[in-house]
Amino acid sequence: MNKFQIRKAEQTDKGRIWEIIQQAIALRKEQGSRQWQDGYPNEDVVQSDIDKGYGHVVKVDDKTIGYVAIIFDIEPAYNNIDGKWLSDGEYVGIHRLASAQDPHVKGVGTAIMQGVEEIAVNHGIYSIKVDTNFDNGGMLHVFDKLGYQYCGEVHFRGAARRAFEKLLK
Repeated sequence: MNKFQIRKAEQTDKGRIWEIIQQAIALRKEQGSRQWQDGYPNEDVVQSDIDKGYGHVVKVDDKTIGYVAIIFDIEPAYNNIDGKWLSDGEYVGIHRLASAQDPHVKGVGTAIMQGVEEIAVNHGIYSIKVDTNFDNGGMLHVFDKLGYQYCGEVHFRGAARRAFEKLLK
């Protein structure tokens, strides 16, 4: 089994992160999704993630094969949910999760989310909130497999997104 490692992204990772994001954008388009087809995310967003310490790379065998923004700040869009979150306290928010297609390694999304859970607990935070497009079957499968509960819909850039939360204790 592959040993995944997650670490904070550094400036030297930016080029590879952008390649992975572009691969994810192309994959979503190939799957017929409109998610990430409007110029978001872009290189400025990746740079901002790195600058703020949100950006994390996922490595296996010293190759960068995934990316995720792990956010310990409030996500304003999560304040207005059509539904109800499981908790009202501190949480870790997840955005821009993407896995490389060159090479494609099975289980990257699951490994990323499991790594995020470990990072959250290590910071004393026991809630993870995340959203995805209604047609992102890969992420919906990961959330189901790992016990995330559907809480309702949130809105980003004019589109409804499915919102999930997992309590870690």
